[in-house]
Amino acid sequence: MALVDSANAAPTAVARGATILQLRLPGAGGRAYEKEGRAVIPTAIVPVLLSSRADVALAVGAAGVHLPESDLPVADARRLLGRERLIGRSVHSREAALAAAAEGADYLVFGPVFETPSHAGRPAVGLEALRDVCRAVSVPVLAIGGVDFDRAEECHRAGASGFAGISAFR
Repeated sequence: MALVDSANAAPTAVARGATILQLRLPGAGGRAYEKEGRAVIPTAIVPVLLSSRADVALAVGAAGVHLPESDLPVADARRLLGRERLIGRSVHSREAALAAAAEGADYLVFGPVFETPSHAGRPAVGLEALRDVCRAVSVPVLAIGGVDFDRAEECHRAGASGFAGISAFR
């Protein structure tokens, strides 16, 4: 999963192997998400999720929404989006992973597995924590945080179904 900040970044992310795009515009309002969503969705050859904005995801026909850990409850997003769209949740602990899976998240993004400049100061949780979360839940878990194509194999061996990232897909 590639986290992209514009429609312009999508083709490169897909060319580098992204099988799903997460449009992530920190601090942006609904109009910015609507504009970028309408630009990327019709041309993307992979599913596009919007960060945090279930309402805009529905309006622009996105494949779903990705929710930060402290965002809208999964059940509320599900009421808006129905069963046909994906709902993912970022989690940072086993307890949060269990709760998100119980709420009905389709997948989880767990980390940061390794130190990462995009979340400076947040300690890495490591591969053992990733392994524990992957064993604890029945939904797919994507590793995030300092994961590149070389480290992806380590994460896969720990049970991750894949990985999410920013710099790996630029």
